[in-house]
Amino acid sequence: MSANVTVINGATNAVITTIGVGSAPGTLVYNPTNNKVYCANWGSDNVTVIDGASNGVITTITVGSVPGALVYNPTNNKVYCANSGSDNVTVIDGATNAIITTIPAGDYPWALVYNPTHNKVYCANAGSNNVTVIDGATNSVITTITVGSGPCALVYNPTNNKVYCANLSSDNVTVIDGATNVVITTIAVGDHPWALVYNPTDNKVYCANLYSDNVTVINGATNAVITTIAIGNEPCALVYNPTNNKVYCANYDSDNVTVIDGATNAVITTIAVGNGPRALVYNPTDNKVYCANGGQHVTVIDGATNAVITWIAVGSWPRALVYNPTNNKVYCANGSQHVTVIDGATNVVITTIAVGNKPWAFTWNSAQNRTYVANSASSSVSVIRDVTGIEEDTEIATPSARNDFVVSPNPAKTFFIIHTSAAVQSVKIYDVLGKLKKAEELAEFNDEKQISLKGISSGVYFLKVNTNNTEFIKKLIVTK
Repeated sequence: MSANVTVINGATNAVITTIGVGSAPGTLVYNPTNNKVYCANWGSDNVTVIDGASNGVITTITVGSVPGALVYNPTNNKVYCANSGSDNVTVIDGATNAIITTIPAGDYPWALVYNPTHNKVYCANAGSNNVTVIDGATNSVITTITVGSGPCALVYNPTNNKVYCANLSSDNVTVIDGATNVVITTIAVGDHPWALVYNPTDNKVYCANLYSDNVTVINGATNAVITTIAIGNEPCALVYNPTNNKVYCANYDSDNVTVIDGATNAVITTIAVGNGPRALVYNPTDNKVYCANGGQHVTVIDGATNAVITWIAVGSWPRALVYNPTNNKVYCANGSQHVTVIDGATNVVITTIAVGNKPWAFTWNSAQNRTYVANSASSSVSVIRDVTGIEEDTEIATPSARNDFVVSPNPAKTFFIIHTSAAVQSVKIYDVLGKLKKAEELAEFNDEKQISLKGISSGVYFLKVNTNNTEFIKKLIVTK
């Protein structure tokens, strides 16, 4: 395995850079405060911290054994990593990247969720049938709560400040009070509860039961089971549509998606999709639901009419989806070592990007408008940069001319210097979205020229430098 990160230009599919990471990356999370991406590498027992601006590896943090689930605490700017092999949770400082502490958890910590109301992190321990509650401020264990057998999924209800824990082996859901940490009740559901989703419009929690082929609907206020809805075979994924107040359930073994009315709990319709539907994502811009099917395509469903808009051919065994609201695109990770990029408005495949082996998980960087995909079998994370304007690494110049063109310092603070023997005529500075931030028309010079960064804030930019016979485009990082 190559143990690296490949950075791909989203427009040209050219490799921008390659960044070394750990073995078998499987989980990603984004820190918007410091513009960092964290990648849990379960094969090498560490977490790689990637700079969201430069794509460089800031550091690699040794954590516990077999790190899996990650969650971000925006209140205290911390990242939590559940280590299923060493039965603990590593707490990482989002600003300094230092390990603040390692917290003992139960056996085989599997899932994490954050409670923003009381600044707590909940860790479901699948092997010891309990949930560890961690104080987000002090990092201390507040309590350990006994739940059902095989807790595997968590969801938070902000309306009533409750945490719901699906217990795979005991066929029930434990409801925990977010304030007191007391178990309010345990709700019997179907066979092998697998996935949870919350409906904030009607304050309901939906639990997909894998082997009883139904969905349990729970009242968020009273904790009563409102109803149990018969659906397709082996429901495995849920997504909520807030525009039309609907819940979609992907049924893996019956090759369809059940659409549930969020108000009445009635099945509106069952939509035939492809073979083995396994992942869902919602597009709020165009009110569409995308379903990744094992039969090498994605089904696009109209959120208003429930009609199938189209089937989009993608790679083999698509397994993960993510939505980019900035450019209204959907990214689909395929087992064929590619990511398919779909236009949210037209449903057209924009491009197919070669990534690592077995792309497994996504996260989206809102600051730089980049999508990260963890490639579990090639020890890499591909970084896809989606911009609408100027592109880095697109120099229109000969190799000898490029070798003669240097920008320093880079990163820069108040100025940078262009070193070249070519006769430079103009310099333009663009942000990552292609917006012109500064332009200077220059009397022709060669050797070197200092350019002021007055009025340019910290961030990533691109220089377009025109000479008398060529054009250069270089990335510039500004730190102030």
